[in-house]
Amino acid sequence: MFLHKQKKLPAPIGIALLALGAHAVAQDANNNPPSTDKAKNLGTVIVTGTRADNRTESSSLTPIDVVSSQVLQQTGTSELSTALARIIPSLTFPRPAAADTADSQRPAQLRGLSPDQVLVLVDGKRWHPGAILLTNGVLGRGSQAVDLNTIPIAAIDHIEVLRDGASAQYGSDAIAGVINVVLKKGAQGGSVDVTGGQYSAGDGRQWQGSANFGIPLNNDKGWLRLTVQDGNQDYTNRAGVTRARAFEGVTQRYGDPAVKDQNVLLNAQYDITPGVQFYAFGHYGHRDSTSPAFFRSLANANSVPSIYPNGYLPLENSDSIDQSLVLGLRGKTSGGWRWDVSANYGGNRVSYETLNSVNRAWLHDFGSSPTQFHDGILAAGQQAFDVDIAKELSVGWLPNPVTLAFGAEYLRQTYRLDAGDAPSWYVGTSGVAGGAQGFAGFQPANAGSYSRHDVAEYLSLETNLTDRLGTSLAVRHEDYNDFGNTTSGSLAGRFDFTDRFALRASASTGFRAPSLAQQFYSSTSSLFFGQGNSLGLPAGIYNTSLVSATSQVGQLLGGQKLKPEKSHNYTFGMVWNPLDPLNISVDLYQIKINNRITLSSNLATTSPAVQAYLAANGVTGINYSGISYFTNAVDTRTRGVDLVTSWRSDFGDAGSLTSTLSYNYNKNKVTDVKPNPAALNALGLNLKRIDRRDQFGLLADTTPRSKLILNEMYNVGHWSLNGTLTRYGSFVSYNSTTASLDQTFGAKWLLDLAVSYNVDRWTFTVGGDNVFNTYPDRVIAANDNGGSLPYSVFSPFGFDGAYVYGKVAYRW
Repeated sequence: MFLHKQKKLPAPIGIALLALGAHAVAQDANNNPPSTDKAKNLGTVIVTGTRADNRTESSSLTPIDVVSSQVLQQTGTSELSTALARIIPSLTFPRPAAADTADSQRPAQLRGLSPDQVLVLVDGKRWHPGAILLTNGVLGRGSQAVDLNTIPIAAIDHIEVLRDGASAQYGSDAIAGVINVVLKKGAQGGSVDVTGGQYSAGDGRQWQGSANFGIPLNNDKGWLRLTVQDGNQDYTNRAGVTRARAFEGVTQRYGDPAVKDQNVLLNAQYDITPGVQFYAFGHYGHRDSTSPAFFRSLANANSVPSIYPNGYLPLENSDSIDQSLVLGLRGKTSGGWRWDVSANYGGNRVSYETLNSVNRAWLHDFGSSPTQFHDGILAAGQQAFDVDIAKELSVGWLPNPVTLAFGAEYLRQTYRLDAGDAPSWYVGTSGVAGGAQGFAGFQPANAGSYSRHDVAEYLSLETNLTDRLGTSLAVRHEDYNDFGNTTSGSLAGRFDFTDRFALRASASTGFRAPSLAQQFYSSTSSLFFGQGNSLGLPAGIYNTSLVSATSQVGQLLGGQKLKPEKSHNYTFGMVWNPLDPLNISVDLYQIKINNRITLSSNLATTSPAVQAYLAANGVTGINYSGISYFTNAVDTRTRGVDLVTSWRSDFGDAGSLTSTLSYNYNKNKVTDVKPNPAALNALGLNLKRIDRRDQFGLLADTTPRSKLILNEMYNVGHWSLNGTLTRYGSFVSYNSTTASLDQTFGAKWLLDLAVSYNVDRWTFTVGGDNVFNTYPDRVIAANDNGGSLPYSVFSPFGFDGAYVYGKVAYRW
């Protein structure tokens, strides 16, 4: 009932997949009698969303996906976020381009919500967010998200994705769900992988090598596992010719950035006594990424023929370093109490440079200008101390033990912004455009160092009230020193009507604390604004400033201190195992979020009335055409359904086939926009708290409402064949002010294929992603920057076309 009208598959593909699925069903229906084993006792034991030590994926009270390392590697990609997006339909991984450095730490979204509304754990411990704040018009705008791609795939045993609100279990950020990355453990086994490929257009060449292995410690009392990864990716370019200056050819770059990255991850465990273990894992990652800004032609007001006689394309370089370390002790007492005490540090530091650029104000005032600029440094960090205690208690009037769990957490978060060198931000007084063209450096007024702390306590109870009725209850209290107290709760239940059919439901409240970056980050940058922009100016490149809502100019234009987001989550679903090889789950959900934090509209500062108002209050000499700030602007509602089915067929000597069909329908809607601040109303109706691009698009329909994934994995002898067919639903790009400039992009089908040959410990793979070279619809002429940006940054699968690759792996 949720399916959109779909385009037909190419006939050969549709016939082949239908025949394959029908053959699998026939084989199992005829040859495999129903099992008498209880479905709820099958599957991998999970550790996410539960404190019990015997819950499995199939017996979970809430919807959860368990993704093995083998499935991750079968996707063909070397990026963890891309791999998950090809496996889990409710997870999207947009690929923004030409949006400052948003493409260097791309965000992942769950259920179309903000990337910072997904909590990321590694072995159950909170992973640190990136330092970059997404400030441009991209999906995830306004979020400071965790960078999943810092975690090497080679280090992962499996991933548990909890598709339910979990603030009562884990605290802030778990409104949309939880992604828990479980690392490989033990001294046995290892792997070496080398992969390389390029896009069919001839660019984007990339390679990556990784190794993972274990070492025993002190007569098998412990072990140490090491993962190393090194890779390089050339940039891609799908820019078009600027129509008004076609004689210049293609001058813009528009696609994936150029990236070099290295990661090292160490995981260790040691038995101090039979009942006490020491454990640790740490990570160091380095990524050097270079992205394009907008080309400055000789017709552009910011051209400098004396330095760049043919125009110039500024480049934005981000040099990012991630570090993390978790140390802990855990054990079990003779009385059955399980305990875990840990300390957790993590942080990300990003140093910015602008290359191939100029500061025109510096050139005007001093007669020369650098062409390379140090723009400043962003740094985000967290330190946590956790105590977790649990035990199964026997209660006389209950038929099954009760898992009692309680604990506490101290969390300290930091954010720092260091100013760039003077030439990167200098504006002077001449009126000539200042700051490094493309990405202006952070000014001394932007610089600052901020911190906060939170103390949390939680309690949870979980049991089977009868052999068929499982329940859980959790409550968590948080006390932040910057906005106060909040309490979250959750209740979940599951009833197994038979050994093969169950219904489950959950209800919970949640919250997300405004990040320090959302409270204090400020910068000035040059952006392209198309027709119908919120500045009320002709299409072009303009400086805009993001300011703190509590800064002087922010408060003058309606900014207020941020409050936490509050959510109410509801899920209702079924789990059905009609035949041994067939598993089906369907889950309906609704998520309401109040006081959602978003970036305001770009508020124009060019009108005489606004400039006079600011000047009267002591704000003069501004070098930007508009400002924005973070605000608790809206309430939103998310409704949707998740469907996951899997079927395994054994054909004996003819091999085996594993079929997985998964689908997500998700509708986000802004249900309320807070009244315009009085200051904005007094200055004119053209100044709005948020614009229609955010209200109807970035917070709603610019993420596709539907996504379907069909995967077939066939193994026979030494050979493996893997095919994934993905349908991305349509989406809408909204203009900030003018409905006639909105554009609907049609649904698209993508096919990924790979064939592997396994011999001894070796695996050789040749594959292609998007083998039919599918591109999104082209952007209408009014929105394509004169022809240079032919594709939408909102495309859920990017716009690079087909990618072919080869991979060699050795495992022991």
